[in-house]
Amino acid sequence: MNELARRIAITIGALLLFRLGSHIPIAGIVPRVQADLISSIGGPARISIFALSVIPYLSAAILLQLVAVVWGRLSALERSGEIGRRRIARYTLVLTLLIASFQAFGVASGLQSISGVVAEPGAWFLVSAAATMVGGVFCLVWLSELITRYGIGNGLALILFVGIIIALPGDIAATLELLRQGVLSSGLVLFLAILSVALVAFVVLLEGARRNVPVQYAARQVGQSWIEPRSSVLSIKINSAGFLIPSTVMPWVLYLPLALATFVFGQTSWLAAAYGHLKFGEPVHFILGSIVIFVLAFIYTAYVLDPEQAGETLQKQGGTIQGVAPGEATVDHLDRVASLTTIVGAVYLVAVLLIPELLVAYGGLPFLFGGGSVLIVVCTILDLQKQVRDLSLTTRGGERK
Repeated sequence: MNELARRIAITIGALLLFRLGSHIPIAGIVPRVQADLISSIGGPARISIFALSVIPYLSAAILLQLVAVVWGRLSALERSGEIGRRRIARYTLVLTLLIASFQAFGVASGLQSISGVVAEPGAWFLVSAAATMVGGVFCLVWLSELITRYGIGNGLALILFVGIIIALPGDIAATLELLRQGVLSSGLVLFLAILSVALVAFVVLLEGARRNVPVQYAARQVGQSWIEPRSSVLSIKINSAGFLIPSTVMPWVLYLPLALATFVFGQTSWLAAAYGHLKFGEPVHFILGSIVIFVLAFIYTAYVLDPEQAGETLQKQGGTIQGVAPGEATVDHLDRVASLTTIVGAVYLVAVLLIPELLVAYGGLPFLFGGGSVLIVVCTILDLQKQVRDLSLTTRGGERK
């Protein structure tokens, strides 16, 4: 078995384990409720041992990355080599434990508050259900690491990808049922299909878009070798913030302060009003969500793209940008180019994530999947395509030798 086939087999096996766990319900749920959920598409995942998915781990990792942007000590630790990365990994797991415990207790409390769902409500159910869901998160983290190291693709993205794809047939079936019942017109369904295809095409186009900065390298001697003058480009992604930052962190920024306030003050009228204004489709949710996504895109891009470091690297390698003096002028030029590119990328993220929300809220569209889901699906497929191509080329090269 060649390397590519082995990696594909490991990836499929890990994802099958994920799907199996998504059908194992939390202990203590009434059997009748379990049967009803199992018969519904996507139902088991809502009260399964994997109910929290990998969102707590993603949130912890992203929050630490955002903290590293403003706290130099954590940023230096992350860049200090393997020992520093291991410490960051431990911090991420500890923060994951805290976030997952908070979420799991909330889910367990919510289930217990619904009449007829829990067989024996009480403290024991809260503890056991919360512990089960927290354990499920760490099991998924292990599976995702297994895929990333020994399989193919990004394990975290693939787990999210599979969850979205599994729910898609149910969404399509629900839309077709509404069409059959006459609730939706054939013209509206056709428009929805065209809109979905256009959104996917738009994401594919922008995810592959780059801003190329021309660079000239002077002739130089490296050891005994003489390198001739050459031309190259410094490629900057339009969307350097990726797809997990906005879709994962934005809900936390909006709702975590309210959740903490509810924990401290209890359910008050002003908190209820705040939750009402931040509901999906409300103007406040759209405005604040746009601002949060825009700011997060800039913060994370500043973390992954450092113009000063790029300028120093160019100077060491004898590279210059035409019409720009080396040194500080090059850094300023790269910073300006990166900022303008990030503005385009931030606007793109806002459009993809929140314009579908406007169409659902005010256009009457039963949209099949949100912008965040489109980003995850498209970016995961593009990453898989790239890795498969690279592994295929590596395998062919090895066979020729």
